Amino acid sequence: MTDETTLTDTLPPVRHWPALDLTGVDFDPVLTQLMREGPVTRIQLPNGEGWAWLVTRMDDVRTVANDPRFSREAVMDRQVTRLAPHFIPARGAVGFLDPPDHTRLRRSVAAAFTAKGVERVRDRSRRLLDELVDELLQDGPPADLTATVLTPFPIAVICELMGVPAADRHGMHDWTQLILSSSHGAQVSEQARNEMGAYFADLIGRREGSTDEDVSSLLGAAVGRGEITLEEAVGLAVLLQIGGEAVTNNSGQMFYLLLTRPDLVDRLRTDPAVRPQAIDELLRYIPHRNAVGLSRIATQDVEIRGVRIREGDAVYVSYLAANRDPDVFPDPETIDFSRAPNPHVSFGFGPHYCPGGMLARLESQLLVDALLDRVPGLALAVAPDQVPFRKGALIRGPEALPVTW
Repeated sequence: MTDETTLTDTLPPVRHWPALDLTGVDFDPVLTQLMREGPVTRIQLPNGEGWAWLVTRMDDVRTVANDPRFSREAVMDRQVTRLAPHFIPARGAVGFLDPPDHTRLRRSVAAAFTAKGVERVRDRSRRLLDELVDELLQDGPPADLTATVLTPFPIAVICELMGVPAADRHGMHDWTQLILSSSHGAQVSEQARNEMGAYFADLIGRREGSTDEDVSSLLGAAVGRGEITLEEAVGLAVLLQIGGEAVTNNSGQMFYLLLTRPDLVDRLRTDPAVRPQAIDELLRYIPHRNAVGLSRIATQDVEIRGVRIREGDAVYVSYLAANRDPDVFPDPETIDFSRAPNPHVSFGFGPHYCPGGMLARLESQLLVDALLDRVPGLALAVAPDQVPFRKGALIRGPEALPVTW
């Protein structure tokens, strides 16, 4: 703690942070400017009300993400400044819970996301991917890698882990797209979320006595034992299902980056042993989202870097900025496959760390292995600036990735 006399109540200016449609793996220029202005700045995003604090240094990001004095639950009843045009938090949803409720809910599915749980789906995931690559090769070039592989693969894997039957995968994907898009309006998003919730309520409800290891069965069993409510189970299932599709965008950016940097692909082909470490470096470097995600509310006065954050103030952390903190990552703008250690926070930090982090790494490794080893000469079929990137989306990634080989 800084000595009380050095605390400052002088507020930095509020910077407007517009919703930018960025292409490729370009780093957000507004975020770059905010990082230059200082470790603790103030921002106003396109929607919601008022302003919020933004912290961008790794140490401060970890502090805020892990400190019980910053509450997610308190966001429920507030119109905080935000990127998303509509804000539809479900009461009791895991993203808006604080410990101990948050811990209790996460514990119910922890077994599915441990190393052992993720290994359980490795072979099945590899077979699913091999089938998709077989089809890709059979149909011949050119192809849209997003449509043929990068979209169906993560859907199949998350549905496998969740215990969603193969016949229902397409519907799950449609709901997820409507929930994540800002272009259809709040009503459409809310309806899709409600429909997915009703689906999981039925699926989990039918598995209350189950001893299976998929997520819906684990949730059903936890509900049956009275450890969590059905409403809590459904909220968590919806979040995990939607989160499972983030791999589509992450891997889309990853392959866009690799296919515009032949030197990186050559390294991965000639030295396969470096791949797990290389994937971690790519995950650090890729700008996964637009702006910032969910805020927290300070439940008491807290000091960060000599700045007083008052009780009731909204605070955002930028994991993207933390991943470029030069004090933690020397020469952060360089992609360095030998970077070690690599304590990136691409999957978050603290109690709300993404439970699917290990699964996402597994999928990324399987994709890199399959596409680099089985599709020799894989290359973009258009100029890099002709690859269309998602517009009006919270999560960044290519809409299509035209490739040839």
